[in-house]
Amino acid sequence: MNLILFELAELSSPLPRSDPRAEHILKILRRRIGDTFDVGLVDGPLGKATLSNISDEALSFAFTWGPLPAPAAPISLLIGLPRPQTARDILRDATTLGVSAIHFIATERSDPNYATATLWTAGEWRRHCLAGAAQAFATRLPVITHDRSLATALAELPSATDFTPSQGHTHPPAATTFARLALDNYETTASLSKYHLLEETSIVLALGPERGWGPTDRAALRTHGFTLVDLGARVLRSETAVIAALTLVRARLSLL
Repeated sequence: MNLILFELAELSSPLPRSDPRAEHILKILRRRIGDTFDVGLVDGPLGKATLSNISDEALSFAFTWGPLPAPAAPISLLIGLPRPQTARDILRDATTLGVSAIHFIATERSDPNYATATLWTAGEWRRHCLAGAAQAFATRLPVITHDRSLATALAELPSATDFTPSQGHTHPPAATTFARLALDNYETTASLSKYHLLEETSIVLALGPERGWGPTDRAALRTHGFTLVDLGARVLRSETAVIAALTLVRARLSLL
């Protein structure tokens, strides 16, 4: 836990001693009254906390906040719904690597039973995103969805002409480009490591479920402008492929 993250609603109340963060502060960081440590407000600024009181029930702090962090990297993931444990790893590690959104989707070959796992129904998924952000010493969490089909997700993707005007602009910046890439070991047309990406590119990266894309999935991806790419001859586990693909994309976008 490289950063202690707090939700906005938690700032006005002491932190219970039963909270894992309290144990980390006292036993791992070894902080005592008057000591400071690094904190972050979820989707807000980084800052410092001073431990002001330790009781048998809770810890109290005084916070000092810095400026807001930079926006998340312009990378969104579409991932065929995997087994819950694989999804946990992806939620944590993709958050650590800094993406703007992760959309877990039902595909031709994904198991529909995975959608009813407690990871999703009990809201457990957020805990893994928080762990990933704390590891990265960051506060931004990606947008997470898990209840749509591939067809719905593709239909809702923004086009190159969709944007949010700001600061008086009525047109997107001329340098902005868009790329839609789908990992596929069987009908690939290019290597991701050699695919040309400009630094201004906004990326949607799609990865199939653990059984891969089906023919209907591939047709839908191609119809919506996706290029099928690969990570080489070796077949990787889903969670490994996510890390490898994101590392390549971030390097190509000069984000490392």
